[in-house]
Amino acid sequence: MTSTYTYSYTRTHTATHLTDVILGTITDILADLGINMDRLHRDWVQNENAIKAWIEEGSLDTVVLECHQPSGAVAPVIEFPVSYTTSGDGNAEFTASRARAARFRAKFDRVPMGTTYRLFCTFNGPRTPQPGWGTGHRASIDGLRGITFGTLGSAPHASTGMRYFHN
Repeated sequence: MTSTYTYSYTRTHTATHLTDVILGTITDILADLGINMDRLHRDWVQNENAIKAWIEEGSLDTVVLECHQPSGAVAPVIEFPVSYTTSGDGNAEFTASRARAARFRAKFDRVPMGTTYRLFCTFNGPRTPQPGWGTGHRASIDGLRGITFGTLGSAPHASTGMRYFHN
């Protein structure tokens, strides 16, 4: 019984940690790009609970941030893929990645005033429905160039990275 409890306890902490990493980075990106974050703040608990639950159950594949420009263009698009493992240590990697992530974000293309955002999640299988989250359609990333950041944060049993797609 102890191993089940330890695994469950660790998985919960991993989910909390990675959710904080993903939502914290999304907040930083929106602030850097000058995109209004009122809705992000309003829906914070709902988003946090959903992403955490999906990581904890292992169903979350990717969190996607799409920037919708007034012209109709959708760019940049930032993906946060989640990988699941049987073990790992995330504290040192997360600490090192925050500074690297800030330098990486500094290279992001600027967006015009009035740009808004949408969040999507993709899944690797069945998932538990979460309040405020339904089905949607991602914008195509065809024609966008991609840059992979690498590991953004890791913890026992899972990690997340970041991919940036731009014109």
